[in-house]
Amino acid sequence: MTGIKGGERALKYILKTEKALKNLRIVYGSAVIGETTVMRIVDEARRYFEDAKYYLERKEYEVSLASISYCEGLLDALRMLGLAEFEW
Repeated sequence: MTGIKGGERALKYILKTEKALKNLRIVYGSAVIGETTVMRIVDEARRYFEDAKYYLERKEYEVSLASISYCEGLLDALRMLGLAEFEW
């Protein structure tokens, strides 16, 4: 996936994920996974998000898509575990 189409797709995912990160609400009270661990996962997701934007600017669309996909996966996992709430 190269060229304009790849860039448009990467930008679409980045914008969608940016909205989710801005509206993300951590759900506290898990006996199994502590707040520190949840915040480490959110921080890692934010790093992947920033990587996606960085690579999009450099027209490295495949790397941008891979980075935003990792970010979305971490956020989805937190949501599935009931540790975060957000909307796409």
